[in-house]
Amino acid sequence: MTYDFDYILNAQFLNNSGEAYLTALGIVILGVIIIKVFKSSILLRLRAISGKTRTDADDLIVAMLSAIHWPLYFLVSVHLALRVLELPEIVGHVSRFLLIIGVAFYLVKIGQGIIEYGTGKIVARKEEEKRAHEANIIRKMGGLIKVVLWLVAGLMVISTLGYDVSALMAGIGIGGIAIAFALQNILSDVFSSISIYLDKPFRVGDFIIIGKDLGVVKRIGIKSTRIQALRGEELIVSNRELTSTRVQNFKQMEKRRIPFEFGVVYDTTNAKLKKVLEIVADVIGKTEHADIDRVHFREFGDSSLIFEVVYYLDSSDYTEYMNAQQQINFGIKEAFEKEKIEFAYPTQTIMLNK
Repeated sequence: MTYDFDYILNAQFLNNSGEAYLTALGIVILGVIIIKVFKSSILLRLRAISGKTRTDADDLIVAMLSAIHWPLYFLVSVHLALRVLELPEIVGHVSRFLLIIGVAFYLVKIGQGIIEYGTGKIVARKEEEKRAHEANIIRKMGGLIKVVLWLVAGLMVISTLGYDVSALMAGIGIGGIAIAFALQNILSDVFSSISIYLDKPFRVGDFIIIGKDLGVVKRIGIKSTRIQALRGEELIVSNRELTSTRVQNFKQMEKRRIPFEFGVVYDTTNAKLKKVLEIVADVIGKTEHADIDRVHFREFGDSSLIFEVVYYLDSSDYTEYMNAQQQINFGIKEAFEKEKIEFAYPTQTIMLNK
């Protein structure tokens, strides 16, 4: 029996002894045992411990370890086992190639898990704050980073195997430029959307003015932003246009400065003209959210004596502004009727000489 075992150890096959083959087999078996112990004992204990903690960072670590499955461990074991054998060079290349692919695959999987964890946290917070646009942008950026991870991993695998990736990179660069030219408008809108997310010139619910258009922001998408105009129609504006033009955001305004003017007839006496100042100041003082700045008899107009009024409203809401202005208008008109003060309207007096 001893003779037979010694014969097996010393037997030669493909330039390797039986002892070398047994050693390689032992390495593979040891690797399988380590996998089994790690999966059935250590990893289960780590999962139980992480479930009792308040933080979920340790859950992420356990999830990353769980994402590494037996093929990678087996590839590592086989690669180590083959190193003790003298085999054709092609076998070593194939083993190394498979190991590199396996390591790159699981590294990308771990990277994706980390990205999903981070973006999930941010998205959940944005959705709680009712910022659907920002949550959507974070999701898109997370997906883009995942794609970039796969591309980088692929290039690293090719480079590690000894191939020159510079020509491939140049080809990708030329192709990327061609695609960028073809999709320049769409890409411009996408990057403008990211710019809106990062710079935050406005948010959903803000009342904004873009050129001659004004309304409330209802949705900020990847390519365009939807605005509900005051008349009720929906305006669809490209994000590229929004980042290249002047935008007035009334949501960020703490106080609204409101000037307006009116005229009274030339027949109004000086006493009543002075009374106008008191009436306007009193009406605005009684208006909710309004704070008088000034009232002046400004000038002699063509057909009226013109007064200029300026007041502040401590609200950025457009409806609040219109309600306040309406209340002021009613108040002034009611007071003028009591004081027999007449509003002016455009008139012409023709003098005839006989």
